[in-house]
Amino acid sequence: MGKGIKVGDTVAITATVRKRVTEDRVSVLIPTYGQPHSIVDTTPHISSGQKIELAGEVLRVDEDTVTVGGQDLGITVKHSAVRLVTSYLPPTRKRLVDKAT
Repeated sequence: MGKGIKVGDTVAITATVRKRVTEDRVSVLIPTYGQPHSIVDTTPHISSGQKIELAGEVLRVDEDTVTVGGQDLGITVKHSAVRLVTSYLPPTRKRLVDKAT
């Protein structure tokens, strides 16, 4: 599932809602993370057990783990917990050509 992921890719993690902590924060369980994580979510009707997609950019890739960063993220999970959304494409350079005068 997480094969072919490299630094700069955008990935998604499916998290499960635990409970609403405050009116603008929700506690979620992230697979292979091992502890609860709190994210900002102002959706009025959210219930425990509901699935949420969290997207972020890959910051680091190790043999069996991926570190994902973003607005609400900054976590390290196993490759199996992430799904590739978009692959990073480095910017291309235009070749400079001198015009003949």
